[in-house]
Amino acid sequence: MKDSLRILSLDEIQFIGELPETTGTIAGNAHQKAETLYQLTGKNCFADDSGLEVFALDRQPGVDSAFYAGPQKNSDDNNQKLLKELEGKLDRSARFITVISLVMNGVFHQFEGSVNGTIAMELSGENGFGYDTLFIPEGYKHSFAVLPAQIKDLISHRAKAVQKLKEYLENSRFQE
Repeated sequence: MKDSLRILSLDEIQFIGELPETTGTIAGNAHQKAETLYQLTGKNCFADDSGLEVFALDRQPGVDSAFYAGPQKNSDDNNQKLLKELEGKLDRSARFITVISLVMNGVFHQFEGSVNGTIAMELSGENGFGYDTLFIPEGYKHSFAVLPAQIKDLISHRAKAVQKLKEYLENSRFQE
């Protein structure tokens, strides 16, 4: 007989505020957030962190993707800064990465998903958020913001990391 799992949102556990993201790495931030929640609740939990790594920019914006153009966390500003930083650069290869950190019975596990692609020369599309209007996944001609949600949901970095988490949980015995 399989155990069951109930996932609670931050609202449901009455968490108010921001989770810390001070480690300087995507994997570290995912771990830090999960550890914070585990210490506060004593419950098994998971948390994630994501970022865009542009290889010609030494993997920037990376862990600072949301704050690339400043503390206002504005996607339009971030996209414009990225385009400006890439002016004159031939290599526009990039990847989105998500790391999910799971704490189960005090033991930490991490699951990574990534999708490779390129940064477009200009914004395109209305869907999505963040850098979706600039990121063209490998094997496609259009940005994440143009692609149908069903395709993005299958190939995205988050989808890949969640799939790994799901497979792990399906093959593990756990306690709430």
